[in-house]
Amino acid sequence: MAALQASTGLIDWQYLGFLFLNISPYFWSAFGIASCVGLSILGAAWGIFITGSSLLGGAIRVPRITSKNLISIIFCEAVAIYGIIVAIILQTKIDWVDPDPKTGLFSNEVYFAGYAILGSGLTAGWANLACGICVGIVGSSAALADAQDASLFVKILVVEIFGSALGLFGVICAIIFAGSANFT
Repeated sequence: MAALQASTGLIDWQYLGFLFLNISPYFWSAFGIASCVGLSILGAAWGIFITGSSLLGGAIRVPRITSKNLISIIFCEAVAIYGIIVAIILQTKIDWVDPDPKTGLFSNEVYFAGYAILGSGLTAGWANLACGICVGIVGSSAALADAQDASLFVKILVVEIFGSALGLFGVICAIIFAGSANFT
């Protein structure tokens, strides 16, 4: 309750600063990496679910669409792979640094590195979650449109490729953010 009664508003910023200063930067790094993998896999699973259900439903009427529309499932699986790649890159950035023996706190650079990895992981994870959902919805539309008219498949596949670029954008941003993380 003390955090909600500051005179500057509803949040006691000094208490939050104290809180964030006393949580290990290695926790934030681990949380960022776990969020990257977890959200990316969730996005891939959600996209596969959306695309797969429409693909199976459309394939009952028009069996020819099954093999062609598996590309949508592959795009969704790529989202999970993006998350794993970023997690490996982020994990290689972490090095152990001893805290200051007098205060028990880490240096500002170590805190910055921990928050940079947290931001990188969250950026890639949320981007891949959005990418998986986007690719799943467009893949579902591609399957149903292909069942109606085979000439529409390539046109909708181009839209699906643009949707999968969301995940690559998140990966690129995460790599740029992680470049500033230096545990020394």
